[in-house]
Amino acid sequence: MASAESGSVRVEVACSPAAGQVLRCHLVLDMGATVREAISQSGLPWPVETDGIRSSKVGVWGQLRPLDQVLRDGDRVEIYRDLLIDPKDARRVRHRGQSKSKR
Repeated sequence: MASAESGSVRVEVACSPAAGQVLRCHLVLDMGATVREAISQSGLPWPVETDGIRSSKVGVWGQLRPLDQVLRDGDRVEIYRDLLIDPKDARRVRHRGQSKSKR
C-alpha cells in the first residue's frame, strides 16, 4: 500500500459486465482522488449517460457511495450493473417453476 507521505493512494476498480465475469484495474492516484476519477482513469466499462445521469450505481467495499467520495489507500471501487429483474420477482418466478414441476 502507498504511504500517506507519498501523496498517493492505491485503489482497485472492479466491475462485472456479465455474470461470472469480473474486470479489475489497480491504480495509483493522487491523494484526494474521488470515485469518479478512479472510474474514469480505470478504463473499465460504465454505462453511457442518459440525460446527464448514469443509471449504474457505484460503491466502495460494498457500500453505495457518491461519485465525489474521496478515496483512501486500499479502497475497492465497485461499479454495479443494473438488475435485469427485481430479486423478489425472480424468487416468485423460481417458486412458481418449482411448484409446477412437483405436480
